[in-house]
Amino acid sequence: MDKKTMLGPKVRRLRQDHGLTQAQMAERMGISASYLNLIEHNQRPVTVPVLLRLGKAFDVDLQDFARDEESQLADALTEVFADPLFDDGDLRKRDIRDLAGQSPELARAVLTLYGAWRRTSEDFQAVAERVADEEKIDGTHAAPQPLETVRDFFSTAGNHFPDLEAAADHLWEEADLKRGEMGRGLSLHLEAALGVRVRVLPADTMGAAIRRYDHHGRQLLLSELLSPAKRRFQVACQIAYLQYGDLLDRLLDGGGPGQPEARWAARLGLANYFAAAVLMPYAPFLTAARRLRYDIELLQHRFEASFEQVCHRLTTLQRPGDKGVPFFLIRVDKAGNVSKRFSAAAFPFARFGGACPRYIVYDAFRVPGVIKTQISEMPDGSRFFSLARTVQQAAGGFHASRQQFSVALGCALEDARELVYADGLDLGAGAAQVAMPIGVNCRLCERADCSQRAHPPLRHRLLLDEHTRGFSPFAFAGKPEGTGRAAG
Repeated sequence: MDKKTMLGPKVRRLRQDHGLTQAQMAERMGISASYLNLIEHNQRPVTVPVLLRLGKAFDVDLQDFARDEESQLADALTEVFADPLFDDGDLRKRDIRDLAGQSPELARAVLTLYGAWRRTSEDFQAVAERVADEEKIDGTHAAPQPLETVRDFFSTAGNHFPDLEAAADHLWEEADLKRGEMGRGLSLHLEAALGVRVRVLPADTMGAAIRRYDHHGRQLLLSELLSPAKRRFQVACQIAYLQYGDLLDRLLDGGGPGQPEARWAARLGLANYFAAAVLMPYAPFLTAARRLRYDIELLQHRFEASFEQVCHRLTTLQRPGDKGVPFFLIRVDKAGNVSKRFSAAAFPFARFGGACPRYIVYDAFRVPGVIKTQISEMPDGSRFFSLARTVQQAAGGFHASRQQFSVALGCALEDARELVYADGLDLGAGAAQVAMPIGVNCRLCERADCSQRAHPPLRHRLLLDEHTRGFSPFAFAGKPEGTGRAAG
């Protein structure tokens, strides 16, 4: 039985959201209450006819409803239970799949609890390091990390917010915006509708800020270091805060993070989403993307946006009934730190730690400004197509340190045919011969032949032989050690 058809918890949540009993929901769907009860307990699959009845009775997007969230939850739980903390347990992969499939809310609670434990452990580590220097005992509490909570908020929404898309479309009509005159149109609207004037100031006047809103002077101050595309983006962000602030708050109140730092970061993310939707309105942008076969550089010119802005916008094109290619995006710096992670596809991002060193996002640093492509294969056989390029943030002059990142945009291999970057590549059965073998990260990857391994895998016993040295400094047993780390 296909696990993707086992949607019991989703059906149960849908019924509870509508305040219905099983008998009432079954009547609306035209099935028996006993059959619905079996569906809700994953003892019967949701067949295509039942799914169609569900969509008609409750006006749900069937593609979204049938999306396999269980696998994503199971992957995240596997990463958690691979921690040595659970060595004494007797967890197996089936146990994890059962938890993700039958109790998804409990599974998410486990992830939240583990994240809190990780942060607490880091706090204690910070204390230990400070105490080692006896003169620095004060101020030992490590800063909390709200970004994981924010990433979960965007991931739960599928990185698509219909209310923000509608608000962006409304702004186009209200401000009478025109492509090619976006900067002027946004500035005029900000002043006419909101009484705020835009000024571009010298870098030495702005200091470290690139955007500053002067509430008392009713001025939006922008740094001269910003490119025209980024100036337009920052003006649109300010419009989001001033004109649509109540909408941002409602979206956060409806399931956003509650911690002050996380809420602030999520609000910023929503404002950025709105700004991208204004600069690249959904329908025209998706039409152009399909026509240009997702050529990012051509989309940059057509919508007067930056490379990273276009890539980010492509991950949000998931409107029910009119979706683009489901992309994922990751941005890293030269040290490997992940600063952005968005996904409309089921790419197995690591929740705790960096990415695989074999992944294309790191190779892009070797040829700055050049788009590189890669077909990659995960240990479970799933394959992806990715492209990556470096991007550079504004700097303050010759002596200023320039921020350089690598941005990777990818999708499932079967969707790559729609991309101009895959022209001439073998995307069929033979693609496995040229696919780069990658993993989630070193601690979770079981590939024994990787020469770029930075850590031994958590689930295997190290083989210690001082007389033998392979390409990798870590030799380990082929089968997982014991049963306590989610062994299969």
